[in-house]
Amino acid sequence: MANKSSSTTIDPVFTQPDEGSPRIHVQGGFLWDRQDAYLFDIDGTLLRSRDRIHYESFFESVRSVMGRELVLDGVTLSGNTDPGILYDAFRLAELDDEHWQPMLADVLAHMRATVAAQRDQMDLVKMPGVDEILAYLYGKSAALGIGTGNLESIGWLKLEVLGVRRWFTFGGFADNFPARADMIADAARQARSIKGADASVCVVGDTPFDIRAARANGLPTIAVATGRYSFNDLMQDQPEVCASTLAALMNV
Repeated sequence: MANKSSSTTIDPVFTQPDEGSPRIHVQGGFLWDRQDAYLFDIDGTLLRSRDRIHYESFFESVRSVMGRELVLDGVTLSGNTDPGILYDAFRLAELDDEHWQPMLADVLAHMRATVAAQRDQMDLVKMPGVDEILAYLYGKSAALGIGTGNLESIGWLKLEVLGVRRWFTFGGFADNFPARADMIADAARQARSIKGADASVCVVGDTPFDIRAARANGLPTIAVATGRYSFNDLMQDQPEVCASTLAALMNV
């Protein structure tokens, strides 16, 4: 599907992805389907988890490794990274670095093992338009990668269970990058190692933090309102593209 116009706006009241009319905004001059590489966020962008396996792994791992109860009250989850969530929780609890940093690697390892052990219990829902947009961009010879706050093994596992792993050849993950902008920088480097040093790279995500991390690296964003943040919320950060769903974007 070709980009029909350099600027398209369809803008009724925001609804959930499966309700009402689509909303789409494309910044004038930005050709959303002509980028050399795309970095897709996972949770809220490609899928939604109806289970609590990943979420509960934070609590279970901190309890098992550190012998304390984790409190996530006041911690931003959507758009954060797995290590970043733990960093924020420990700091809000006023826990000295020396009391958690030496055990962080073990906590993360326990999270990976805990999630992997429950693979068969994962209940994941594919977001509207995921199959269509991945096939479309792949058909245009774009490099498809991941840019997620998930730990690597957890992220790939979700994509395998969802049935979309085959589309992705590389990924930026949070194992070594608690700051999202750093993770995106790493994923962009991988993309350009595949498509060339001057390749255009676009971030696809569902939170303002995806937009800000992309902008910190000089990259454009396709924002989709399929997660916690509404279309209007996302538009406040002025992404190059904002759509109610990936399916709506395919109609541009």
